[in-house]
Amino acid sequence: MRRRAFLAGVGASAAALVALTAGQSFDALAPFNLFAPRVKGQGPQALPVNRTAAQAGVTETARDTAWRLEVRGTGGRRHYTRDELARLPQTEAVLPIACVEGWSTRAHWRGVRLGDLLEHAGAARTSTIRLESLQSRGPYRATTMPPHVAWDPLTLVALEVNGAVLDLDHGYPARIIAPGRPGVLQTKWLATIEELPA
Repeated sequence: MRRRAFLAGVGASAAALVALTAGQSFDALAPFNLFAPRVKGQGPQALPVNRTAAQAGVTETARDTAWRLEVRGTGGRRHYTRDELARLPQTEAVLPIACVEGWSTRAHWRGVRLGDLLEHAGAARTSTIRLESLQSRGPYRATTMPPHVAWDPLTLVALEVNGAVLDLDHGYPARIIAPGRPGVLQTKWLATIEELPA
């Protein structure tokens, strides 16, 4: 009997914890969002932020007018200002952000297809891609992306979210947004995109 009561207690506690944090992802549970670290719909551009530009140490470099996105492939190296990226063909996509903290939300993104930039640099469609942030340190300042994600037509170098230029805390001047990737791998404050050797 004790074992059954213990397991019932553990199950009830887990259900309560889920119910009291799920409001960060589900509107219907928002009034019960007592323990979650973020609140759905709150934050710059109505999106939560788990790491700000100030925390990442990129406030000045992200706003620097000398910023260029460098894209390196086997066929060459290209540099883009933000204005040059904005003049390229733009794609719009509604994609989620799912954070390891447990929250998720959807947003309307607009930017350049990563595959288009890779094609301009002569990258192979079978190559792994390395993405680097302006951050000088931290576990997610650089990430890799498998080719099937990099060339997905919905994987964007995003310049806007929800109809406005990216907020600094959401990755201005440019960030990655891709289907099916956790938020920590959606690199903000992009600096370089590089095709890795096979």
